[in-house]
Amino acid sequence: MDAIQWRKLGKIFDPTQHNLPNDCVQFAQSPQSLVFDDFVRIYFSTRTKDKSNGKYLSHIAFVDMQKNMREVIRVSDKTVIPLGGLGCFDEHGIFPMSVVRHGDAVYGYTCGWNRRISVSVDTAIGLAISRDDGLTFQRIGDGPVLASSLREPCLIGDGFVKIIGDMFHMWYIFGIGWKIYSAEAPPDRTYKIGHVVSNDGINWTKNEAQQIIADRLGRDESQALPTVISIDGRYHMFFCYRQSFDFRNSRDRGYRIGHAYTDDLVNWTRADQHLVLDVTPGDWDSDMVCYPNVFECNDRVYLLYNGNEFGRYGFGLAVLEK
Repeated sequence: MDAIQWRKLGKIFDPTQHNLPNDCVQFAQSPQSLVFDDFVRIYFSTRTKDKSNGKYLSHIAFVDMQKNMREVIRVSDKTVIPLGGLGCFDEHGIFPMSVVRHGDAVYGYTCGWNRRISVSVDTAIGLAISRDDGLTFQRIGDGPVLASSLREPCLIGDGFVKIIGDMFHMWYIFGIGWKIYSAEAPPDRTYKIGHVVSNDGINWTKNEAQQIIADRLGRDESQALPTVISIDGRYHMFFCYRQSFDFRNSRDRGYRIGHAYTDDLVNWTRADQHLVLDVTPGDWDSDMVCYPNVFECNDRVYLLYNGNEFGRYGFGLAVLEK
């Protein structure tokens, strides 16, 4: 197949240049698009400090942009959904939230996270529904719609949902476990990409622990945040991947964008070699590129993504050049 050539358009949103809700001052992680008739709404996960212990809490806000993807119309003055209650799966944050239109509603699939003692975090996928065009979302319940189970013991998250025909398809990540790589460092996790289907977007049929995207870096490769789009009659997935250990400070072990394609939504061929989108030396994305989201707007295909420090200073945009 031909190369998937992306042309970078630069960073388009810096959270430090705007007033964010809930005293959030940095991070615009995992941008997720919702296209309207005359603008594009981009949801992102931002952070504030828990006053009780100084640790981060992740909240969902949004920015509305003109369809030229350059001009900011407004930034939300409040978060779109509160964090979960005491002891719930999303008590300490939501990162990310993927949105999809269904009838007159907008379904928001949240990746809720909560702190643990022996390891840093666990995650699950929840569902919240908006009846006001995505300004606010209400949970359908306090628990998740997809969570850890017998063969997927931890870290269910990053659900990306696409409605194809009359079926809901979700691509998500599942943890295969935690590992202590160094006595001087806390445990690190490894996760892979899976796939589930549903008739209603709530109850999901799961083929447990079926990794659908081949590893490139070996078994300790972590794969995250899948996003799927149809281009010229073939489905393409873009995701990010990294080494599971020493990825935060080592440029060569940090996140890069991966690519796979399928003709049947079942069997995926990994094809990173056909993807032209990498770090840019000396720029805001010189060390990593991560958390992609692809969408169509005005007959063009765009890719939102984060750069260095996992999106601390915002997100950028690339356009597909066929």
